[in-house]
Amino acid sequence: MTIDNLHELTGKEVAVSDWLTVDQRRIDLFADATEDRQWIHLDRERSEHDSPYRTTVAHGFLTLSLLSHLSRNVLPVEGVTMRVNYGLNRVRFPAPVRVDSRIRGRFTLQNVKPFSGEGSSGADLTFAVTIELEGSEKPCCVAEWIVRYYR
Repeated sequence: MTIDNLHELTGKEVAVSDWLTVDQRRIDLFADATEDRQWIHLDRERSEHDSPYRTTVAHGFLTLSLLSHLSRNVLPVEGVTMRVNYGLNRVRFPAPVRVDSRIRGRFTLQNVKPFSGEGSSGADLTFAVTIELEGSEKPCCVAEWIVRYYR
């Protein structure tokens, strides 16, 4: 694919990532990085008794932050020099990610919008992303994600 013919994939699922286990170490490191140390994420013993999930759960923003990793090989495009996270239009977290759960991303290309100016050109790709939770009917995250591809 090239930036010029990406529009051919609009409306199609372009990738499904491999499964990724969200373990307690990853949750702990995220809590440290974000200063979000709520007990529901870190205290297994208390979570067993006081949480409706009966174990620790990942931060919603941790799940969201894994979009880049899950999409690493989503859409190889020839002639692209750089790909950057341009933003999100909408995000929801319908189901919790319990510790040691496995997640994967499904990516559908919704829109391709070319851009040029200020010495650069390329296209903004909008993806409908569903992060699935293994064994759950509900996804753990749904988002509309914009990724900027530069020539």
